[in-house]
Amino acid sequence: MNASHELDWKDIVHRCFRCGYCKFTEDFLDFNCPSYKNFRYETYSTGGRMWLIYGLISGEIEWSEGAANAIYACPTCGNCIENCRFDKFKDFLVDFIELARVEASKAGFTPKKQVNLLKRIENPEMNNPYGELNSDNENLKKKYDLPDQAEWVYFIGCTSNYRQKELRDATIKFLKKAKIDFTLIDEHCCCSPIIRTGQVDPVKNFINYNLLKIKNTGASKIITSCAGCYKTIKKDWLKFQEVLGIEVFHTVELIKDLMDNKKLKFNSEYKKKITYHDPCHLGRHMKFYDVPREVIKNIPGVELVEMKRNRENAWCCGAGGGVKIGYPEWAIETSRERLEEAKSTGASIITSICPFCRTNLTDANEHYDMNLQVIDLLEIINNIGYTIIN
Repeated sequence: MNASHELDWKDIVHRCFRCGYCKFTEDFLDFNCPSYKNFRYETYSTGGRMWLIYGLISGEIEWSEGAANAIYACPTCGNCIENCRFDKFKDFLVDFIELARVEASKAGFTPKKQVNLLKRIENPEMNNPYGELNSDNENLKKKYDLPDQAEWVYFIGCTSNYRQKELRDATIKFLKKAKIDFTLIDEHCCCSPIIRTGQVDPVKNFINYNLLKIKNTGASKIITSCAGCYKTIKKDWLKFQEVLGIEVFHTVELIKDLMDNKKLKFNSEYKKKITYHDPCHLGRHMKFYDVPREVIKNIPGVELVEMKRNRENAWCCGAGGGVKIGYPEWAIETSRERLEEAKSTGASIITSICPFCRTNLTDANEHYDMNLQVIDLLEIINNIGYTIIN
């Protein structure tokens, strides 16, 4: 919402005529906007937000705590992008909500809990949204005997580095076993949390820091096991940096490549009924649907069963867009609905390829005693054992 483009954006927002498609799945059988389904007030739908934002940028409405709350109570899941019927308009919907949050931040109306994300990330002893001391990746490099120079950098991501360390370690072991020439850097947050919450002032500096560290390794490729890092680095960094000079891959893409080339052999069967949860950052935002499913189907013994809402119409886990920290009870309530949908398939396991989804789904699973196993796809592969054929 840069001042020089204010008129253009105002015109775009004004084109929303609140048809309501953004609230539903493509067949209109289910509400699929977590915010509207929870609050049941039009301002908490994307169409309602567009009109609220129009009022804010035109000066007809002044910023207030209530207005900011309506803008922030959204996991930016992208269901609205998928189901808006205005093709020339829909691609801007989530961007515009995030731009409105930039304006809220400038006006001093970012909710206090989300402000904590910025404080932690900017703290030089932390550089992550969890308020942990900065992870010493040099020790990890020594532990796993990783080089200083390599073709690839494994960008761990804050959730795996501070909350889902078992996924981090499983990924490192997999990459080593696959004989990938990779290393680690002293990474700082990819900035997804503060981009989503409109607190963008330090983002470019963080991008430059991470890019410099990557450049110093000689790497030309990034691999990550985090859906949020994947989307942020591959797509959002380009909003702040015209050229990255690196390729970005998700770990599951490497797994599929190894499978396609007959280089990955499983040591046993995994006789489980599994359902797959599409992370919003990979699914609707990056159109990344087929690769994880193809990997799952190639695991011996697995039966993949789809939830009623899947792929483009997947129900959000409820954690994204700053919702997990800002509205924690609503976040796990949203995940509860996803877990109920998973249980209705008869699956005993819900898997995904996003550590943040895994965190929120696990929290809901434990809070509501849902009796499902929540596990990352890479951890499944690591648990059943495999051989890399070179």
